[in-house]
Amino acid sequence: MIIGQIESYNSEKKTGIVKSQDDFFEFDATSWKSNSQPDSGDEVTFEISDGLVINMRLFAETMKPVEAVKRRWVATTLALFLGALGGHRFYLGFYKLGLAQLAFTVLTHGYGVLWGFIDTILLFAGHINKDAKNRPLK
Repeated sequence: MIIGQIESYNSEKKTGIVKSQDDFFEFDATSWKSNSQPDSGDEVTFEISDGLVINMRLFAETMKPVEAVKRRWVATTLALFLGALGGHRFYLGFYKLGLAQLAFTVLTHGYGVLWGFIDTILLFAGHINKDAKNRPLK
């Protein structure tokens, strides 16, 4: 499987050019396997057979959906009880932000607890809904 980008597509002739690294390949509508129409700039995957592009589809369609790993209730509980120390941020993988929360709490003699309380509300309301690797929370 080759990954590339559509350089141009003529919707009237239903032909186009796809680029992969420094190579250019011509394709036609019969090789397109996605539901939407091809468009210039689309990232695609395709195969080459006898010099022809086959089985071309949008790159996003070939990827597995992202699975949730971290639990929202764990992050919310950590934010409630260890929010001033950045416990929930460490759990979610935001290590630098966790250290910043910890430093803020130490430097302000405990006022960082407000930051943890606000994060608890944001987690509970769903405004913080992804971990550091951009995966959704369970």
